Amino acid sequence: MAITAALVKELRDSTGAGMMDAKKALTETDGDMEAAVDWLRTKGLAKAAKKSGRTAAEGLVAVMVEGTKGVAVEVNSETDFVGKNAEFQEMVAGIATAALGVSDIDALKAADMGGKSVESTITDKIATIGENMSVRRMAALEGDVVVSYVHNAAATGMGKIGVLVALKGGDDALGKQIAMHIAAVNPAALSEADMDADVIEKEKQVQMDIARESGKPEQVIEKMIVGRMKKFVAEATLLNQAFVVNPDLTVGAAAAEAGAEITGFVRLEVGEGIEKKEEDFAAEVAKVAQG
Repeated sequence: MAITAALVKELRDSTGAGMMDAKKALTETDGDMEAAVDWLRTKGLAKAAKKSGRTAAEGLVAVMVEGTKGVAVEVNSETDFVGKNAEFQEMVAGIATAALGVSDIDALKAADMGGKSVESTITDKIATIGENMSVRRMAALEGDVVVSYVHNAAATGMGKIGVLVALKGGDDALGKQIAMHIAAVNPAALSEADMDADVIEKEKQVQMDIARESGKPEQVIEKMIVGRMKKFVAEATLLNQAFVVNPDLTVGAAAAEAGAEITGFVRLEVGEGIEKKEEDFAAEVAKVAQG
């Protein structure tokens, strides 16, 4: 029987299995849909699909640098327990290595990892570990000098917050200090030119509304807004922030004093932007025990 794209889609929709797994199941069962579902179940892939609806907001960020390129990858799991699992950590390290050879998240999911795609590797791991997992984000950075830093590392090169810094000039020691600053302060952008114009405009409107509540004349308000927006940009942009290592200098000035220029940065924190369902510790343990 011919294995059509429509059959593959139907099996994927009913089981949640990956495209290649669905195609292989249909091939192995000569297009018999029910047999293909059973085939996926015996391989543990339907079990993985069943878990794919669960929120995966824990996990690890891994960072890796090779020459003048660095990558940061966020791989999520359902619980923090899995982030401490050596098997999971080994997989995350492999995914970070694969990321060095690609440019975006879709290419990463399709990248080879020991004879299987990254996506298939994760599907297999879901079945064996028993939690939903996903490769959520990746970012790449290039520069004359690229330095990585992990805050509270769970294993070499991975933890809850991963940072990359690209420098023109300077050295690893300076880069690490700047990366630690980024981990702690979480700047929104490198400079004002890199900030989202909509974010700046929204803040300006908020500050104008606050100022108008004071009842001051518009001319006075306009002057107030200039000062407030200057402060907002300074606090939000890396180059203008007070350097945690030496608050008397901005980060940009500290870099320049060391003969360096910061050309870019990446900061990934596990679970950023994911709405987490709060559970108590006992409930989390019970979930893990139930699989």
